[in-house]
Amino acid sequence: MMYYSLNNQQLQASFRDAVIQGLAPDRGLYFPREIPRLEKDFIERLEEYDPLYIAYKAIQPFVGGEIPDHHLKQIIRDTLSFPFPLREVEPNVYALELFHGPTLAFKDVGARFMAGCLGYFRRHEDRPVTVLVATSGDTGGAVASGFYDVPGVEVVILYPSGKVSDLQEKQLTTLGKNIRALEIAGSFDDCQRLVKTAFLDAELQAHRPLTSANSINVARWLPQMFYYIMAYRKVKQWKREVVFSVPSGNFGNICAGMMASAMGLPIPHFVAATNVNDTVPRFLQAGKYEPNQPIPTISNAMDVSDPSNFVRILQLFAQNERALKAALSAYRFTDEETVRAMEEVCEKHQYLMDPHGAVGYLGLKKYMQQHPGHTGIFLETAHPVKFTNTMPAALAARVDTPDRVKHLLDRQKHATLLGTGYEELKEWLMRAD
Repeated sequence: MMYYSLNNQQLQASFRDAVIQGLAPDRGLYFPREIPRLEKDFIERLEEYDPLYIAYKAIQPFVGGEIPDHHLKQIIRDTLSFPFPLREVEPNVYALELFHGPTLAFKDVGARFMAGCLGYFRRHEDRPVTVLVATSGDTGGAVASGFYDVPGVEVVILYPSGKVSDLQEKQLTTLGKNIRALEIAGSFDDCQRLVKTAFLDAELQAHRPLTSANSINVARWLPQMFYYIMAYRKVKQWKREVVFSVPSGNFGNICAGMMASAMGLPIPHFVAATNVNDTVPRFLQAGKYEPNQPIPTISNAMDVSDPSNFVRILQLFAQNERALKAALSAYRFTDEETVRAMEEVCEKHQYLMDPHGAVGYLGLKKYMQQHPGHTGIFLETAHPVKFTNTMPAALAARVDTPDRVKHLLDRQKHATLLGTGYEELKEWLMRAD
């Protein structure tokens, strides 16, 4: 499989080079030259197959022969080492729980898959590569966990100061070894801009080879297809149209689901549910893509005004706005609406959502009110324990802390505070060992 830059289709790269580079040389995101199709018979018999085989069938065409099958299957086995349960919240409404991995967030899937791929590609390299990543919350912790102590890989995580939860900050600032954190005095968009600028700096790349572990990297983005396919496998026997509602910030997650649909998975519609950072809902309504300054919310991982992966969604639909609107709806919700949904669902259905899942739930309910007769699945992307400091006290009191993160609570944070200027970041990267 070859990949091309969405800024210039003449710039092409193999899967290996796309993973190692992260971004194309012209700052464009890589996109597969072809979209493979899942066989109709395979989809019809999906429930008969082992989940590891299903994941292999979905991802192997994107990898091609660049990772031998036995290595690729081991990477998949390491990636899918935890479940993605579906929980019925109310009639015809299900939560797809993606927080049962090591860092309690859906990002564990992509981070672990990419760590396996990059570890394979760099296995014989003497010079380490630096994974430079921006996070709005959960990416940093998942990348830190996935790449922790991986030989030949150093990780530098940029996160916006004061705009991630306490547990999220602990997850990315306390591991040590090959993991370092930079606390940026700005927004996630500032962090993302700094990372993209660093990739294009030839002097810095010569001194310190860089790659990205954000969802802009194809090895982080594409494996997120796995849980859409696994969820469809579970509900296939319902014989009803299933709609997915995805809490969306940088739009990599929902883009992976839409890629699975483009490959033949029968998902007729997606809902992108955002907080008040609503660039995409406004675009679908008015046809103008106009990012504003990011606004802090309690669903902080979605505080993204200029989502990188939306260009990939546009490319999936060949820039055809009418076709896109037929497959995608987008709604925005306030913090007040989010908290009210968390409280009502907990009271009526005894299900505790995190703020991001609550936004996904609201998006699903709004779509189903306008289009009755569907079965709906919203993605519960992170464990509520990550957001107890921004949840109503009565809800926070009901959250149990999983054993696998309790040890982080007493650890000391280690992070370097930097401003939003690129030269300051470059200076730090040039001198850091």
